[in-house]
Amino acid sequence: MTVFEWLIFFFLVQIIHFLGTWKLYLLSGEKSWKAIVPIYNAIILLKIIRYPKWWVILLFFPVINLLMIISIWIGTLRSFGRHSLKDYLLCVATLGFYIYLINYDKTTKYIKIEDDGPKSAAEEWISSITFAVIAATIVHNYIFQPFIIPTGSLEKSLLIGDFLIVSKFHYGARIPSTTIAFPMVHDTIPIVKTRSYLKKPQLPYLRLPKITSIKKNDIVVFNWPADTVRQFFKKEKGVKKPIDKKSNYVKRCVGIPGDTLEIKNGLVYNNGKLNVLPERAKILFSYTAFSKKGISSKDLLSFGYKNFNRRFRISNITENSFEALRPYILASFNDNSNNIVIITKSTGIPVDLVRRLGIRIIEIRETSKNLVLTNDEFEKLKNVKWLDSIERNINKIKTANESFFPNKIPFNWNEDNFGPIIIPKSGQKINLNPNNLPLYKRIITEYEKNKLTVNNGQIIINDIETKSYTFKQDYYWMMGDNRHRSEDSRFWGFVPSDHIVGKPVFIWFSIEGINDGIKNWKIRWDRVFTTVGGKGERTSYLPHFILFIIVWQLYTFFRKKQKVK
Repeated sequence: MTVFEWLIFFFLVQIIHFLGTWKLYLLSGEKSWKAIVPIYNAIILLKIIRYPKWWVILLFFPVINLLMIISIWIGTLRSFGRHSLKDYLLCVATLGFYIYLINYDKTTKYIKIEDDGPKSAAEEWISSITFAVIAATIVHNYIFQPFIIPTGSLEKSLLIGDFLIVSKFHYGARIPSTTIAFPMVHDTIPIVKTRSYLKKPQLPYLRLPKITSIKKNDIVVFNWPADTVRQFFKKEKGVKKPIDKKSNYVKRCVGIPGDTLEIKNGLVYNNGKLNVLPERAKILFSYTAFSKKGISSKDLLSFGYKNFNRRFRISNITENSFEALRPYILASFNDNSNNIVIITKSTGIPVDLVRRLGIRIIEIRETSKNLVLTNDEFEKLKNVKWLDSIERNINKIKTANESFFPNKIPFNWNEDNFGPIIIPKSGQKINLNPNNLPLYKRIITEYEKNKLTVNNGQIIINDIETKSYTFKQDYYWMMGDNRHRSEDSRFWGFVPSDHIVGKPVFIWFSIEGINDGIKNWKIRWDRVFTTVGGKGERTSYLPHFILFIIVWQLYTFFRKKQKVK
Protein backbone atom coordinates (compact mmCIF):
# COMPACT_ATOMS: atom_id res chain seq x y z
CA MET A 1 0.00 0.00 0.00
CA THR A 2 1.15 3.54 -0.76
CA VAL A 3 1.33 6.27 1.89
CA PHE A 4 -1.81 7.86 0.44
CA GLU A 5 -3.68 4.55 0.62
CA TRP A 6 -2.61 4.11 4.25
CA LEU A 7 -3.88 7.61 5.08
CA ILE A 8 -7.25 6.85 3.51
CA PHE A 9 -7.43 3.57 5.45
CA PHE A 10 -6.46 5.31 8.71
CA PHE A 11 -9.16 7.99 8.42
CA LEU A 12 -11.74 5.43 7.32
CA VAL A 13 -11.06 3.51 10.55
CA GLN A 14 -11.63 6.73 12.54
CA ILE A 15 -15.04 7.22 10.90
CA ILE A 16 -16.04 3.60 11.55
CA HIS A 17 -14.90 3.93 15.16
CA PHE A 18 -16.87 7.17 15.63
CA LEU A 19 -20.11 5.78 14.19
CA GLY A 20 -19.89 2.73 16.42
CA THR A 21 -18.87 4.33 19.74
CA TRP A 22 -19.93 8.00 19.99
CA LYS A 23 -22.91 7.21 22.25
CA LEU A 24 -20.71 5.04 24.47
CA TYR A 25 -18.39 8.02 24.97
CA LEU A 26 -21.45 10.08 26.05
CA LEU A 27 -22.66 7.38 28.43
CA SER A 28 -19.26 7.32 30.13
CA GLY A 29 -19.32 11.08 30.67
CA GLU A 30 -17.07 12.09 27.77
CA LYS A 31 -17.90 14.37 24.83
CA SER A 32 -18.99 12.53 21.67
CA TRP A 33 -16.58 14.51 19.45
CA LYS A 34 -13.67 12.85 21.23
CA ALA A 35 -14.58 9.61 19.44
CA ILE A 36 -13.45 10.94 16.05
CA VAL A 37 -10.14 12.64 16.91
CA PRO A 38 -7.31 10.29 15.77
CA ILE A 39 -5.13 8.85 18.58
CA TYR A 40 -6.86 11.04 21.18
CA ASN A 41 -9.99 8.89 20.77
CA ALA A 42 -7.94 5.80 21.61
CA ILE A 43 -6.51 7.44 24.74
CA ILE A 44 -10.01 8.41 25.93
CA LEU A 45 -11.39 4.93 25.17
CA LEU A 46 -8.60 3.33 27.20
CA LYS A 47 -9.54 5.68 30.05
CA ILE A 48 -13.22 4.68 29.72
CA ILE A 49 -12.52 0.95 29.88
CA ARG A 50 -9.89 1.46 32.62
CA TYR A 51 -6.86 0.28 30.64
CA PRO A 52 -3.44 1.98 30.99
CA LYS A 53 -3.32 4.98 28.64
CA TRP A 54 0.22 4.18 27.50
CA TRP A 55 -1.18 1.07 25.80
CA VAL A 56 -2.07 3.37 22.91
CA ILE A 57 1.58 3.01 21.83
CA LEU A 58 1.03 -0.72 21.24
CA LEU A 59 -1.65 0.08 18.65
CA PHE A 60 1.09 1.23 16.28
CA PHE A 61 3.02 -2.05 16.28
CA PRO A 62 1.92 -4.58 13.61
CA VAL A 63 0.53 -7.93 14.83
CA ILE A 64 0.55 -6.64 18.43
CA ASN A 65 -2.05 -4.04 17.49
CA LEU A 66 -4.42 -6.79 16.29
CA LEU A 67 -4.25 -8.41 19.72
CA MET A 68 -4.64 -5.04 21.41
CA ILE A 69 -7.75 -4.25 19.37
CA ILE A 70 -9.36 -7.54 20.43
CA SER A 71 -8.47 -6.78 24.05
CA ILE A 72 -10.02 -3.29 23.72
CA TRP A 73 -13.18 -4.77 22.21
CA ILE A 74 -13.52 -7.08 25.21
CA GLY A 75 -12.82 -4.22 27.62
CA THR A 76 -15.48 -2.10 25.91
CA LEU A 77 -18.07 -4.87 26.14
CA ARG A 78 -17.30 -5.41 29.81
CA SER A 79 -17.49 -1.68 30.62
CA PHE A 80 -20.99 -1.51 29.17
CA GLY A 81 -22.43 -4.60 30.83
CA ARG A 82 -21.76 -7.24 28.18
CA HIS A 83 -19.44 -9.77 29.74
CA SER A 84 -20.59 -13.20 28.59
CA LEU A 85 -18.49 -15.52 26.44
CA LYS A 86 -21.20 -15.29 23.77
CA ASP A 87 -20.78 -11.48 23.60
CA TYR A 88 -17.02 -11.81 23.25
CA LEU A 89 -17.24 -14.42 20.49
CA LEU A 90 -19.84 -12.41 18.57
CA CYS A 91 -17.66 -9.32 18.77
CA VAL A 92 -14.59 -11.11 17.44
CA ALA A 93 -16.60 -12.94 14.74
CA THR A 94 -18.07 -9.63 13.47
CA LEU A 95 -14.67 -7.88 13.57
CA GLY A 96 -15.90 -5.51 16.28
CA PHE A 97 -19.11 -4.42 14.55
CA TYR A 98 -21.09 -6.10 17.34
CA ILE A 99 -20.25 -2.97 19.37
CA TYR A 100 -22.55 -1.02 17.01
CA LEU A 101 -25.53 -2.87 18.52
CA ILE A 102 -24.46 -1.87 22.02
CA ASN A 103 -23.83 1.72 20.95
CA TYR A 104 -27.36 2.17 19.59
CA ASP A 105 -29.13 0.02 22.21
CA LYS A 106 -31.19 2.34 24.45
CA THR A 107 -30.76 -0.03 27.44
CA THR A 108 -26.96 0.19 27.38
CA LYS A 109 -25.45 1.64 30.54
CA TYR A 110 -21.91 2.46 31.56
CA ILE A 111 -20.73 0.43 34.54
CA LYS A 112 -18.90 2.72 36.92
CA ILE A 113 -15.86 1.36 38.67
CA GLU A 114 -17.59 1.13 42.05
CA ASP A 115 -20.38 -0.95 40.45
CA ASP A 116 -17.88 -3.21 38.70
CA GLY A 117 -18.11 -6.60 40.39
CA PRO A 118 -15.76 -9.56 40.22
CA LYS A 119 -14.88 -10.91 36.77
CA SER A 120 -16.58 -14.04 35.50
CA ALA A 121 -14.59 -17.18 34.75
CA ALA A 122 -14.78 -16.39 31.01
CA GLU A 123 -13.47 -12.85 31.61
CA GLU A 124 -10.62 -14.08 33.79
CA TRP A 125 -9.64 -16.73 31.26
CA ILE A 126 -9.79 -14.41 28.24
CA SER A 127 -7.98 -11.57 30.04
CA SER A 128 -5.15 -13.86 31.16
CA ILE A 129 -4.71 -15.46 27.74
CA THR A 130 -4.84 -12.10 25.93
CA PHE A 131 -2.30 -10.48 28.24
CA ALA A 132 0.05 -13.48 27.98
CA VAL A 133 -0.14 -13.55 24.18
CA ILE A 134 0.42 -9.79 23.89
CA ALA A 135 3.43 -9.89 26.23
CA ALA A 136 4.92 -12.93 24.46
CA THR A 137 4.39 -11.34 21.03
CA ILE A 138 6.19 -8.14 22.12
CA VAL A 139 9.17 -10.19 23.32
CA HIS A 140 9.08 -12.43 20.23
CA ASN A 141 8.92 -9.57 17.69
CA TYR A 142 11.13 -6.94 19.29
CA ILE A 143 13.43 -8.41 21.95
CA PHE A 144 14.28 -12.14 21.72
CA GLN A 145 13.14 -14.98 19.51
CA PRO A 146 13.89 -18.70 19.89
CA PHE A 147 15.29 -20.70 16.96
CA ILE A 148 16.43 -24.29 16.42
CA ILE A 149 19.41 -25.14 14.18
CA PRO A 150 17.96 -27.55 11.55
CA THR A 151 20.98 -28.22 9.31
CA GLY A 152 24.73 -28.71 9.61
CA SER A 153 25.83 -25.65 7.61
CA LEU A 154 27.48 -24.13 10.72
CA GLU A 155 28.88 -27.36 12.19
CA LYS A 156 30.83 -27.40 14.43
CA SER A 157 30.33 -23.80 15.50
CA LEU A 158 26.60 -24.36 15.96
CA LEU A 159 25.22 -27.91 15.95
CA ILE A 160 22.03 -29.44 14.61
CA GLY A 161 19.66 -29.43 17.57
CA ASP A 162 21.02 -26.30 19.25
CA PHE A 163 18.16 -24.19 20.67
CA LEU A 164 19.12 -20.54 20.22
CA ILE A 165 17.99 -17.27 21.73
CA VAL A 166 18.31 -14.65 19.00
CA SER A 167 18.50 -10.98 19.97
CA LYS A 168 16.32 -8.68 17.86
CA PHE A 169 17.59 -5.46 19.48
CA HIS A 170 21.33 -5.81 18.77
CA TYR A 171 20.95 -4.91 15.10
CA GLY A 172 17.70 -3.00 15.66
CA ALA A 173 14.36 -4.82 15.86
CA ARG A 174 12.61 -4.82 12.51
CA ILE A 175 8.99 -3.66 12.47
CA PRO A 176 6.96 -6.48 10.85
CA SER A 177 5.96 -5.47 7.34
CA THR A 178 3.17 -8.07 7.37
CA THR A 179 0.38 -6.35 9.27
CA ILE A 180 -2.06 -9.25 9.62
CA ALA A 181 -0.53 -12.46 10.92
CA PHE A 182 -0.98 -15.18 13.51
CA PRO A 183 1.12 -14.24 16.57
CA MET A 184 4.38 -16.00 17.47
CA VAL A 185 4.57 -18.25 14.41
CA HIS A 186 6.57 -17.67 11.25
CA ASP A 187 4.91 -18.51 7.95
CA THR A 188 2.80 -21.58 8.82
CA ILE A 189 0.29 -22.29 11.58
CA PRO A 190 1.34 -25.52 13.34
CA ILE A 191 -0.85 -28.65 13.12
CA VAL A 192 -3.27 -27.19 10.52
CA LYS A 193 -0.28 -26.40 8.23
CA THR A 194 -1.84 -23.34 6.61
CA ARG A 195 -0.38 -19.92 5.85
CA SER A 196 -0.21 -17.81 8.99
CA TYR A 197 -0.52 -14.38 7.39
CA LEU A 198 -2.19 -12.23 4.74
CA LYS A 199 0.09 -10.89 2.00
CA LYS A 200 -1.68 -7.52 2.02
CA PRO A 201 -1.58 -4.87 3.34
CA GLN A 202 2.18 -4.44 3.74
CA LEU A 203 4.06 -1.75 5.66
CA PRO A 204 7.27 -0.21 4.28
CA TYR A 205 10.59 -1.34 5.78
CA LEU A 206 11.26 0.18 9.20
CA ARG A 207 13.76 -0.79 11.88
CA LEU A 208 14.16 0.40 15.47
CA PRO A 209 17.52 1.95 16.51
CA LYS A 210 20.37 -0.57 16.80
CA ILE A 211 22.92 -0.90 19.58
CA THR A 212 25.60 -2.41 17.32
CA SER A 213 26.31 -3.02 13.64
CA ILE A 214 26.96 -6.39 12.03
CA LYS A 215 30.66 -7.09 12.34
CA LYS A 216 32.76 -9.32 10.15
CA ASN A 217 32.47 -12.98 11.24
CA ASP A 218 29.30 -12.39 13.30
CA ILE A 219 26.81 -15.25 13.17
CA VAL A 220 23.57 -13.73 11.87
CA VAL A 221 19.96 -14.85 11.45
CA PHE A 222 18.33 -13.47 8.30
CA ASN A 223 15.49 -14.10 5.87
CA TRP A 224 16.65 -16.08 2.85
CA PRO A 225 16.58 -13.60 -0.07
CA ALA A 226 15.65 -16.20 -2.71
CA ASP A 227 11.94 -16.29 -1.80
CA THR A 228 11.39 -19.47 0.24
CA VAL A 229 12.19 -23.08 1.01
CA ARG A 230 9.83 -25.73 2.30
CA GLN A 231 12.59 -28.27 2.55
CA PHE A 232 16.22 -27.22 2.81
CA PHE A 233 18.23 -27.53 -0.40
CA LYS A 234 15.08 -28.16 -2.46
CA LYS A 235 14.09 -24.98 -4.28
CA GLU A 236 10.57 -24.08 -5.34
CA LYS A 237 9.98 -21.57 -8.10
CA GLY A 238 7.20 -19.02 -8.08
CA VAL A 239 6.60 -18.95 -4.31
CA LYS A 240 6.57 -15.29 -3.26
CA LYS A 241 6.55 -14.18 0.36
CA PRO A 242 6.82 -10.87 2.23
CA ILE A 243 10.35 -10.21 3.49
CA ASP A 244 9.54 -10.95 7.12
CA LYS A 245 7.88 -14.27 6.19
CA LYS A 246 10.70 -15.65 4.07
CA SER A 247 12.52 -18.69 5.43
CA ASN A 248 14.97 -18.04 8.28
CA TYR A 249 18.63 -18.87 7.72
CA VAL A 250 21.62 -18.64 10.06
CA LYS A 251 25.14 -18.15 8.64
CA ARG A 252 28.38 -16.37 9.38
CA CYS A 253 28.83 -12.90 7.87
CA VAL A 254 32.22 -13.06 6.14
CA GLY A 255 31.78 -9.90 4.08
CA ILE A 256 30.40 -6.52 5.17
CA PRO A 257 29.28 -3.53 3.04
CA GLY A 258 32.12 -2.03 1.01
CA ASP A 259 34.35 -5.13 1.14
CA THR A 260 35.90 -6.71 -1.92
CA LEU A 261 35.59 -10.43 -1.27
CA GLU A 262 37.38 -13.32 -2.94
CA ILE A 263 37.59 -17.04 -2.18
CA LYS A 264 40.87 -18.76 -3.04
CA ASN A 265 41.17 -22.52 -2.55
CA GLY A 266 38.33 -22.39 -0.02
CA LEU A 267 39.79 -19.53 2.04
CA VAL A 268 38.04 -16.15 2.27
CA TYR A 269 39.94 -12.94 1.55
CA ASN A 270 38.61 -9.47 2.33
CA ASN A 271 40.23 -6.56 0.51
CA GLY A 272 43.18 -8.80 -0.34
CA LYS A 273 43.74 -10.03 3.24
CA LEU A 274 42.96 -13.49 4.61
CA ASN A 275 39.87 -13.42 6.81
CA VAL A 276 40.95 -14.26 10.36
CA LEU A 277 38.13 -16.14 12.09
CA PRO A 278 37.22 -15.90 15.78
CA GLU A 279 38.47 -18.49 18.26
CA ARG A 280 35.18 -20.42 18.45
CA ALA A 281 34.72 -20.67 14.68
CA LYS A 282 35.14 -24.29 13.56
CA ILE A 283 35.53 -24.25 9.79
CA LEU A 284 34.93 -27.62 8.10
CA PHE A 285 36.36 -28.69 4.76
CA SER A 286 35.89 -31.83 2.70
CA TYR A 287 38.75 -34.35 2.70
CA THR A 288 39.40 -37.73 1.11
CA ALA A 289 41.16 -40.38 3.19
CA PHE A 290 42.93 -43.37 1.55
CA SER A 291 43.93 -46.84 2.76
CA LYS A 292 44.78 -49.85 0.63
CA LYS A 293 43.60 -52.18 3.41
CA GLY A 294 40.28 -50.40 3.66
CA ILE A 295 39.17 -47.76 6.17
CA SER A 296 37.64 -49.17 9.33
CA SER A 297 34.60 -47.43 10.80
CA LYS A 298 35.68 -48.75 14.19
CA ASP A 299 38.98 -46.89 13.87
CA LEU A 300 37.21 -43.64 12.93
CA LEU A 301 34.80 -43.97 15.85
CA SER A 302 37.60 -44.76 18.31
CA PHE A 303 39.36 -41.64 17.03
CA GLY A 304 36.23 -39.73 18.16
CA TYR A 305 35.06 -38.86 14.65
CA LYS A 306 31.36 -39.39 13.87
CA ASN A 307 30.70 -37.30 10.75
CA PHE A 308 30.94 -40.01 8.09
CA ASN A 309 28.78 -42.54 6.26
CA ARG A 310 29.04 -46.35 6.23
CA ARG A 311 28.26 -48.95 3.55
CA PHE A 312 26.77 -52.36 4.23
CA ARG A 313 25.95 -55.28 1.94
CA ILE A 314 22.86 -57.38 2.79
CA SER A 315 22.45 -60.73 1.03
CA ASN A 316 19.03 -61.86 2.28
CA ILE A 317 16.91 -58.70 2.32
CA THR A 318 13.10 -58.91 2.19
CA GLU A 319 10.50 -56.22 1.76
CA ASN A 320 9.53 -56.39 5.44
CA SER A 321 13.11 -56.25 6.72
CA PHE A 322 13.91 -53.38 4.34
CA GLU A 323 10.98 -51.39 5.77
CA ALA A 324 12.26 -52.06 9.27
CA LEU A 325 15.71 -50.78 8.25
CA ARG A 326 14.41 -47.73 6.36
CA PRO A 327 14.76 -45.22 9.27
CA TYR A 328 18.51 -45.91 9.29
CA ILE A 329 19.10 -45.90 5.50
CA LEU A 330 20.37 -42.77 3.74
CA ALA A 331 20.56 -44.43 0.30
CA SER A 332 20.45 -47.89 -1.24
CA PHE A 333 21.25 -49.65 -4.51
CA ASN A 334 21.45 -53.27 -5.61
CA ASP A 335 22.37 -55.66 -8.42
CA ASN A 336 19.57 -58.07 -7.54
CA SER A 337 17.15 -58.74 -4.69
CA ASN A 338 19.73 -60.94 -2.93
CA ASN A 339 22.52 -58.40 -2.93
CA ILE A 340 21.63 -54.89 -1.74
CA VAL A 341 24.03 -52.17 -0.59
CA ILE A 342 22.82 -49.58 1.90
CA ILE A 343 24.41 -46.37 3.16
CA THR A 344 23.90 -45.28 6.76
CA LYS A 345 25.20 -42.69 9.19
CA SER A 346 28.23 -43.52 11.33
CA THR A 347 25.92 -45.13 13.91
CA GLY A 348 25.12 -47.91 11.42
CA ILE A 349 22.33 -50.44 12.10
CA PRO A 350 21.46 -51.44 15.70
CA VAL A 351 22.79 -54.93 16.49
CA ASP A 352 19.56 -56.05 18.19
CA LEU A 353 17.59 -55.09 15.06
CA VAL A 354 19.95 -57.11 12.83
CA ARG A 355 19.48 -60.14 15.10
CA ARG A 356 15.73 -59.77 15.27
CA LEU A 357 15.43 -59.54 11.48
CA GLY A 358 17.87 -62.38 10.90
CA ILE A 359 19.64 -60.57 8.05
CA ARG A 360 23.17 -61.32 6.83
CA ILE A 361 24.92 -57.95 6.80
CA ILE A 362 28.58 -57.15 6.17
CA GLU A 363 30.21 -53.71 6.28
CA ILE A 364 32.16 -52.75 3.16
CA ARG A 365 35.64 -51.43 3.98
CA GLU A 366 36.20 -48.62 1.47
CA THR A 367 39.72 -47.87 0.27
CA SER A 368 38.80 -44.17 0.08
CA LYS A 369 36.31 -42.26 2.15
CA ASN A 370 35.03 -38.68 2.12
CA LEU A 371 35.34 -36.95 5.47
CA VAL A 372 34.34 -33.49 6.69
CA LEU A 373 36.95 -32.22 9.16
CA THR A 374 38.10 -29.18 11.06
CA ASN A 375 41.75 -28.25 10.64
CA ASP A 376 42.55 -29.66 14.10
CA GLU A 377 40.89 -32.98 13.23
CA PHE A 378 42.83 -33.09 9.97
CA GLU A 379 46.16 -32.47 11.74
CA LYS A 380 45.48 -35.36 14.14
CA LEU A 381 44.07 -37.74 11.54
CA LYS A 382 46.91 -37.37 9.04
CA ASN A 383 49.30 -38.93 11.56
CA VAL A 384 47.35 -42.13 12.32
CA LYS A 385 48.90 -45.41 11.13
CA TRP A 386 45.71 -46.93 9.71
CA LEU A 387 45.50 -44.33 6.90
CA ASP A 388 47.89 -44.19 3.96
CA SER A 389 47.13 -40.53 3.22
CA ILE A 390 44.51 -37.79 3.50
CA GLU A 391 44.08 -34.67 1.40
CA ARG A 392 41.72 -31.70 1.28
CA ASN A 393 39.32 -31.57 -1.65
CA ILE A 394 39.61 -28.27 -3.54
CA ASN A 395 37.56 -27.56 -6.64
CA LYS A 396 40.09 -25.96 -9.00
CA ILE A 397 38.16 -26.67 -12.19
CA LYS A 398 36.62 -23.36 -13.29
CA THR A 399 33.96 -23.83 -15.95
CA ALA A 400 31.10 -21.57 -16.98
CA ASN A 401 28.02 -22.53 -14.97
CA GLU A 402 24.67 -21.42 -13.54
CA SER A 403 25.11 -23.20 -10.20
CA PHE A 404 26.93 -20.40 -8.41
CA PHE A 405 26.12 -16.71 -8.08
CA PRO A 406 25.37 -14.77 -10.24
CA ASN A 407 24.00 -17.94 -11.87
CA LYS A 408 24.97 -16.83 -15.37
CA ILE A 409 26.97 -18.82 -17.93
CA PRO A 410 29.81 -16.28 -18.52
CA PHE A 411 30.87 -16.68 -14.86
CA ASN A 412 33.01 -19.70 -13.97
CA TRP A 413 33.13 -19.46 -10.17
CA ASN A 414 32.77 -22.43 -7.82
CA GLU A 415 32.55 -23.12 -4.06
CA ASP A 416 36.35 -22.96 -3.53
CA ASN A 417 37.41 -20.30 -6.02
CA PHE A 418 35.05 -17.35 -6.26
CA GLY A 419 35.20 -13.66 -7.11
CA PRO A 420 36.54 -11.06 -6.59
CA ILE A 421 33.22 -9.36 -5.94
CA ILE A 422 32.33 -5.96 -4.41
CA ILE A 423 29.77 -6.09 -1.60
CA PRO A 424 27.53 -3.02 -2.04
CA LYS A 425 27.26 -0.33 0.61
CA SER A 426 24.47 2.22 1.02
CA GLY A 427 25.35 5.33 -0.97
CA GLN A 428 28.13 3.57 -2.86
CA LYS A 429 28.23 4.26 -6.60
CA ILE A 430 29.51 1.70 -9.10
CA ASN A 431 30.00 1.77 -12.84
CA LEU A 432 27.67 -0.56 -14.71
CA ASN A 433 28.37 -2.44 -17.91
CA PRO A 434 27.02 -5.62 -19.54
CA ASN A 435 29.85 -7.64 -17.95
CA ASN A 436 29.15 -6.81 -14.28
CA LEU A 437 25.40 -6.19 -14.56
CA PRO A 438 24.50 -9.83 -13.67
CA LEU A 439 26.16 -9.29 -10.26
CA TYR A 440 23.86 -6.41 -9.33
CA LYS A 441 20.76 -6.89 -11.46
CA ARG A 442 18.80 -8.61 -8.67
CA ILE A 443 19.71 -5.81 -6.26
CA ILE A 444 18.56 -3.13 -8.66
CA THR A 445 15.28 -4.82 -9.63
CA GLU A 446 14.21 -7.08 -6.73
CA TYR A 447 15.67 -5.53 -3.60
CA GLU A 448 15.59 -1.84 -4.58
CA LYS A 449 12.49 -1.98 -6.81
CA ASN A 450 13.76 -0.36 -10.02
CA LYS A 451 12.76 -1.07 -13.60
CA LEU A 452 15.75 -2.28 -15.63
CA THR A 453 16.13 -3.15 -19.29
CA VAL A 454 19.09 -3.67 -21.63
CA ASN A 455 18.79 -2.46 -25.22
CA ASN A 456 21.69 -3.00 -27.66
CA GLY A 457 24.17 -3.07 -24.78
CA GLN A 458 22.74 0.10 -23.22
CA ILE A 459 21.56 -0.21 -19.59
CA ILE A 460 18.26 1.58 -18.93
CA ILE A 461 17.05 2.08 -15.32
CA ASN A 462 13.60 3.59 -14.79
CA ASP A 463 13.51 4.61 -18.49
CA ILE A 464 16.81 6.52 -18.22
CA GLU A 465 19.98 5.32 -19.91
CA THR A 466 22.78 5.05 -17.34
CA LYS A 467 26.33 3.83 -16.87
CA SER A 468 26.31 3.81 -13.06
CA TYR A 469 24.14 2.97 -10.06
CA THR A 470 24.03 4.16 -6.42
CA PHE A 471 22.91 1.58 -3.87
CA LYS A 472 20.09 2.42 -1.45
CA GLN A 473 20.95 -0.02 1.36
CA ASP A 474 23.76 -2.15 2.77
CA TYR A 475 24.42 -5.75 1.70
CA TYR A 476 26.23 -8.66 3.34
CA TRP A 477 27.94 -11.90 2.30
CA MET A 478 26.87 -14.91 4.38
CA MET A 479 28.57 -18.32 4.41
CA GLY A 480 28.32 -21.52 6.42
CA ASP A 481 31.29 -22.83 8.39
CA ASN A 482 30.71 -26.27 6.86
CA ARG A 483 32.06 -24.99 3.59
CA HIS A 484 31.17 -27.90 1.30
CA ARG A 485 27.77 -28.55 2.87
CA SER A 486 26.24 -25.10 3.03
CA GLU A 487 23.82 -23.37 0.69
CA ASP A 488 24.88 -19.76 1.14
CA SER A 489 25.81 -16.53 -0.65
CA ARG A 490 28.01 -18.46 -3.08
CA PHE A 491 24.78 -19.86 -4.50
CA TRP A 492 22.28 -16.97 -4.20
CA GLY A 493 24.33 -13.83 -3.62
CA PHE A 494 23.97 -10.81 -1.38
CA VAL A 495 21.79 -10.48 1.72
CA PRO A 496 20.09 -7.03 1.93
CA SER A 497 20.06 -5.22 5.27
CA ASP A 498 16.25 -5.26 5.33
CA HIS A 499 16.43 -9.09 5.47
CA ILE A 500 18.45 -9.13 8.72
CA VAL A 501 16.55 -10.70 11.64
CA GLY A 502 18.93 -10.73 14.58
CA LYS A 503 22.04 -11.93 16.40
CA PRO A 504 22.23 -15.38 18.09
CA VAL A 505 23.50 -14.78 21.60
CA PHE A 506 22.68 -17.83 23.72
CA ILE A 507 22.25 -21.62 23.48
CA TRP A 508 19.66 -22.50 26.12
CA PHE A 509 19.31 -26.17 25.18
CA SER A 510 20.88 -28.68 22.81
CA ILE A 511 19.78 -32.13 21.62
CA GLU A 512 21.96 -34.54 19.70
CA GLY A 513 20.00 -36.61 17.18
CA ILE A 514 17.01 -34.26 17.19
CA ASN A 515 16.01 -35.45 13.71
CA ASP A 516 16.34 -39.16 14.59
CA GLY A 517 13.26 -39.60 16.76
CA ILE A 518 12.75 -38.83 20.45
CA LYS A 519 14.11 -42.22 21.61
CA ASN A 520 17.48 -41.33 20.07
CA TRP A 521 17.71 -37.89 21.68
CA LYS A 522 20.72 -37.09 23.85
CA ILE A 523 21.07 -33.81 25.72
CA ARG A 524 24.40 -32.08 25.19
CA TRP A 525 24.77 -30.79 28.74
CA ASP A 526 28.07 -29.07 27.95
CA ARG A 527 26.24 -26.76 25.50
CA VAL A 528 23.18 -25.96 27.66
CA PHE A 529 23.19 -22.32 28.86
CA THR A 530 26.28 -21.34 26.87
CA THR A 531 26.97 -18.20 24.85
CA VAL A 532 27.25 -18.27 21.06
CA GLY A 533 30.13 -15.77 20.90
CA GLY A 534 33.09 -15.17 23.13
CA LYS A 535 36.65 -16.33 23.57
CA GLY A 536 37.93 -19.74 24.58
CA GLU A 537 35.95 -22.93 25.02
CA ARG A 538 32.24 -22.70 25.77
CA THR A 539 31.32 -22.69 29.45
CA SER A 540 27.89 -23.82 30.60
CA TYR A 541 26.19 -21.39 32.95
CA LEU A 542 23.53 -23.94 33.91
CA PRO A 543 25.05 -24.59 37.38
CA HIS A 544 25.17 -20.82 37.98
CA PHE A 545 21.52 -20.51 36.94
CA ILE A 546 20.44 -23.38 39.19
CA LEU A 547 22.39 -21.87 42.11
CA PHE A 548 20.72 -18.51 41.49
CA ILE A 549 17.25 -20.12 41.53
CA ILE A 550 18.03 -21.94 44.79
CA VAL A 551 19.35 -18.77 46.46
CA TRP A 552 16.36 -16.77 45.22
CA GLN A 553 13.89 -19.35 46.50
CA LEU A 554 15.61 -19.44 49.89
CA TYR A 555 15.58 -15.65 50.05
CA THR A 556 11.87 -15.56 49.18
CA PHE A 557 11.08 -18.27 51.73
CA PHE A 558 12.88 -16.53 54.62
CA ARG A 559 11.49 -13.13 53.61
CA LYS A 560 7.92 -14.47 53.80
CA LYS A 561 8.71 -16.19 57.08
CA GLN A 562 10.06 -12.94 58.50
CA LYS A 563 6.93 -11.07 57.42
CA VAL A 564 4.73 -13.63 59.18
CA LYS A 565 6.68 -13.09 62.40
